[in-house]
Amino acid sequence: MSSFATAPATSTLTINLYDGTRQPLVDGVDVLFRIFDGNQKPIVNQELSDPSVRFTNLPFHDNFVDNYRVVATADGYYSAGFVPVPLSSQRPAGLDLMLLPKKNKFNFTAAGWDSVKQVYPFLASGASDADGKARYENLMANKPKALASLLNLCTAMSHILLPSGTPLTYLKQVIWDDTLAQDRFFAFCDPVLIDQVKTAAQQGLFAPEFGSGFFHPGATASWKQIQFGEANVQLTFHEGTRVVINGTECIVVEPDIDYFKDLGAHGLLEVIPNKFTGGLTDPETVYVLRWIAGRHAGVPEFDPPYTIVKS
Repeated sequence: MSSFATAPATSTLTINLYDGTRQPLVDGVDVLFRIFDGNQKPIVNQELSDPSVRFTNLPFHDNFVDNYRVVATADGYYSAGFVPVPLSSQRPAGLDLMLLPKKNKFNFTAAGWDSVKQVYPFLASGASDADGKARYENLMANKPKALASLLNLCTAMSHILLPSGTPLTYLKQVIWDDTLAQDRFFAFCDPVLIDQVKTAAQQGLFAPEFGSGFFHPGATASWKQIQFGEANVQLTFHEGTRVVINGTECIVVEPDIDYFKDLGAHGLLEVIPNKFTGGLTDPETVYVLRWIAGRHAGVPEFDPPYTIVKS
């Protein structure tokens, strides 16, 4: 009677690299690829100059160890990574990462006033077209991070399907003052948005954030999207402030995007450092995290009307 040794199962992972224009990274950039298994054991540590690399014969265990971690690093670029990347012996896996150049600038060519006001009419509300254009272009010229954050949030909210419409359906007018910052903005909205979010939470799209008044002074309620591991939209409501706009008594909504899904990680790694250092959530980081998370989840691409290019 003879016996035959069974070859250990393996898996395959293709990593594709993109830049801040959401296009494939140019050839010739030396990138260090590091791949770790679920036990954080290093499996790959290899420098290559191809923006799309296929790694084969990665160990497969058929358990939690197959939840891999991937990091890509290149000189002159910010590192990018993702976890978990579940691998399978039955089908190849893929991962798209974005590497931003460290010396960069925003390219708002596609975000001109005439086009943006058509897509997001609430940006034009409350002012003449000339005044609306002036305040928008002033934001672009003097507070580009705030504009990038505004466009990040508008794009992300346009992809959130509520029982009826998206959060943008209920926005009436942005509050154009110093609260329009690089990590959030405030706007008047139809109070029906709260009911829409509550229903969406019952369907598993959002989760309530308790104690929202600590993180958002004056807030009365808050819910965070839980679709992705990172860069989820949070909608915080301030029901004490009310203004009538076109016959609708509106309340204030404060959209923002946190780096982390987990409240503990958010508090310890984002809010607390920001609170004591004066730092704010960075729209460039949100841009990268939200794009990577969306690609991994297989949802419509996160495509705000701007890009990040080398400076």
